[in-house]
Amino acid sequence: MYAEDDLLPISALQHLAFCERQWGLIHLEGIWNENRLTAEGRLMHDRVHRPETESRPGVRVARSLRIHSFRLGLVGQTDIVEFRQLPDETGNGIRLNGTAGRWQPRPVEFKRGVPKAGHCDTIQLCAQAMCLEEMLDVLIEEGDLYYGRTHRRYEVVFNGDLRKETEDLAVRLHALFTEGRTPRARYSRKCDGCSLVARCMPKVTGPSKDIDHYLASARKIEEDDTSEATS
Repeated sequence: MYAEDDLLPISALQHLAFCERQWGLIHLEGIWNENRLTAEGRLMHDRVHRPETESRPGVRVARSLRIHSFRLGLVGQTDIVEFRQLPDETGNGIRLNGTAGRWQPRPVEFKRGVPKAGHCDTIQLCAQAMCLEEMLDVLIEEGDLYYGRTHRRYEVVFNGDLRKETEDLAVRLHALFTEGRTPRARYSRKCDGCSLVARCMPKVTGPSKDIDHYLASARKIEEDDTSEATS
């Protein structure tokens, strides 16, 4: 169990799942550059994060809930949580003030683009569900990812494998934060769309690159240019 002062952002967990170096640049070094993709995502979340509650028959929608898990060492904020009324009193669920029956929480996370190849978004949603489970003492088996490009929801089942992946990544998040060192770059195709690619320089600083050789080559080019200019 972690203390309150040791809790780390769920957003950091999502960044770590996407790219360990991106996580380090943002959360250790405080580096952030915005591009069109990040701006569109920020505007989407600004629209979603209106502090209000909506109601319709059988469903109550809460926005921008503050959540935490002392077991995982995480803290964050949901986009929305839908509370769906259960048909009877015998199932899983919680009580809501001023309402009858029991209600099942279902977290929904909004993303600007399309479903990603990796698990970074599903891990983020699973972490939200596990925080809500700890806070509300309820089992949450499913949630949704909504992608703005497709205008569709995609159901996420919080099975044992996803839960273990989320737990293991939370442990690594705390270990890397304690170490306090930004991981080395590892170039892949996803780097090209990252807003931090110019600061990260993955084609230069990756583990397969010899930085001393790179600097020596850069000095030689500069010396050659100087010689040509003075000759």
